[in-house]
Amino acid sequence: MNAFIIADNIISPLGFTSSENFDELKKMHTGVKRLEKSTLSNEPVCAAVIDTNKLDAAFQKLSAKQEYTRLEKMVILSINDCLNQNKNIDISNKKTLFIFSSTKGNVDLLDASLASKFDKKRIYLWETANVIAKHFNNPNQALTVSNACISGVLAIILAKRLLEENKYDTIIVSGADILTHFVVSGFQSFKAISNEVAKPYDVKRDGISLGEGCGTVVVSNNKSLAVTLSASSRAESRDEGQASAIIISGGASSNDANHISGPSRTGDGLLLAIEKTLKESNVKASEVNYISGHGTATLYNDDMESLAITDAQLASVPMNSLKSYFGHTLGAAGVIESIIGIHSMRENTLIGTYNFNELGVTKPINIIKNTQKQEVNNCLKTAAGFGGCNAAVFFQKHR
Repeated sequence: MNAFIIADNIISPLGFTSSENFDELKKMHTGVKRLEKSTLSNEPVCAAVIDTNKLDAAFQKLSAKQEYTRLEKMVILSINDCLNQNKNIDISNKKTLFIFSSTKGNVDLLDASLASKFDKKRIYLWETANVIAKHFNNPNQALTVSNACISGVLAIILAKRLLEENKYDTIIVSGADILTHFVVSGFQSFKAISNEVAKPYDVKRDGISLGEGCGTVVVSNNKSLAVTLSASSRAESRDEGQASAIIISGGASSNDANHISGPSRTGDGLLLAIEKTLKESNVKASEVNYISGHGTATLYNDDMESLAITDAQLASVPMNSLKSYFGHTLGAAGVIESIIGIHSMRENTLIGTYNFNELGVTKPINIIKNTQKQEVNNCLKTAAGFGGCNAAVFFQKHR
């Protein structure tokens, strides 16, 4: 049974729809800015932050009947856009499930001035997920996936597996995280944040840029819904690449248990996830068209990825990182970056890695420097996170 992508949305500093975001990436515009003064940090910091006034203005148009947190507004807006894209999605049906991926959820409610406005349970991820599901009158208890920075990829893999078990017909996956002083100071304590926009895989990389955002993908076992979306997309573009529906053909996770915060020095854990994903997808390494890497721009993560990619016989495959555009959006990263991979397939366009100049990892992987047109029939998305977790998911055109 195939898992078809039937709608998607990204909310980030670059735009509030997937197409807005992809258009900005094609121009190689970044959402990461240097903030000289902010509530996020006691010192200047580079981060991708969503304009709260713009977010609130967009949310007011929905005429919500209750108060929602900043993160909840992002997710509700994201899901609402997906529902508008494909009117055949019945979110109130018992066969429709909501999966929420996040690392910190409503972390801003740690602030006493905000916490007093909401029920104490709202700080818990499961409660946040249920509040969002209830907003859309979804009858099922929402599922929450929170496993460091592979959360978004894991949530997509989980959606695929639940569809294959025929438990649901449609699954809505939303990944979201926001930035607060608490989040930023945590990464500063690791001395992991760069003073500039991140430089993934570059010889001069010196740390991450953080970001906030939300990504939503709607997955269904109903091929007709995917064909409807594909035909609609083709009508809006002359690019024949949009004629194909997109499926999730494989996915796997692993844990190398190397260190609580440091990635494996061998890449064996990520290699295992990649190999299992390609095997499930029935795809050889030589058939992979494009890799959307994790690419945090930290010294050890990027090096680890180069080892795993090379050992998987994928060194020549065009590869990029999107974290110099969106920042590292934590539990949202896997969903947001998968959506960009999906649009790369639809438009046969590979996005260049912003701020990448010279390769600086152990193994010679093929980093895309400039945005280019190229036939893209499939995409391998990788992810890694604290605690030694790794994941990979594979998307393909289904003609």
